[in-house]
This record gives sequence, C-alpha cells and structure tokens, in this order.
Amino acid sequence: MAHTTPPATRQAPPVRVHLTTPPLDSAARQARFGYGDPCPGHEGLAGPGTGEWAGRTLEEVAAEDPRGVRSWLTDPEYAPPGGGESVAALIARTGAHLAALPPGPHHAVVAQAVVRAAVVWALELPAAAFWRLDVRPETETVLSGRAGRWNLLVGQPVRGD
Repeated sequence: MAHTTPPATRQAPPVRVHLTTPPLDSAARQARFGYGDPCPGHEGLAGPGTGEWAGRTLEEVAAEDPRGVRSWLTDPEYAPPGGGESVAALIARTGAHLAALPPGPHHAVVAQAVVRAAVVWALELPAAAFWRLDVRPETETVLSGRAGRWNLLVGQPVRGD
C-alpha cells in the first residue's frame, strides 16, 4: 500500500489587532470617568459608557455613592447608574467585535479599559480578572489569532509607523 500525503490544507491568515492606548489627557490625569469615546472604524471598541459618573473623579463618585463604586469594582454585572456599561457588557461587546474581524492587520486607538476587556475575552479569563490587569498609556497590545484561538503580546512601546 502506497503512502499518500493528504492535500495541504490552507489556513486563513490570522487576525492581528494592534490596540494602542493614547497618552493621558488632563481628564485621565485627574482620574475622571470617560464618556464612552468612539473608536472610528472599530465602533465595537468604543470606550466604556460610565453613565452619570462621566466627567467626575472616582473620589467624587465614591463620596456620593460608595456602594455603587464598590459594586462596580467587585461585581462584573454592575453598571453605573444612568445608562452606564458593566464590565461584563464591555467584555462581551469588545469580544463580539474582535470575533467579527476579518483576517489581516487591524489598528485601533482605544481606552485602557478596552484593552483589559479584549485581553479578558481573548484569553477566556474570568470577568473578575479585568481589574487585575494594568494597562499603561502609550503602549500597544497585540492580539493575534485564528479559529477562536488568540495569542497576546502586551505592553510594547508604541511604534511610530
């Protein structure tokens, strides 16, 4: 019996997503909650919506609503009042966007929270891991994958290309 080699199967090229965090602006330096800033070309990677907390500092919100802040930091299903987005919803939205990307390279400038959400989703970590990931400003996190398997390269200095 002759040995036959199966025909070569051709895999689709991987998806490679470069998530770059911007430098801290004055609001971020003051630890103010963001407004869910859009991400042009990658709408699913918009910043998290923080509802009524947007534009306020963590200290201001904690003084007024300590139970809400504690819930937000410990319960991934808790959403800030006034239409805010829970950590679990942010992870799900980010993951749905990543899963739908076509093969090839993609670049997006995103909030640090979006990088955390992408890493949690891609590595199938529990949602509670979201708060355990530190993402530095002006760094690039790269996710690459195919067929639902993702690899991670974190904390690279931003390339000037």
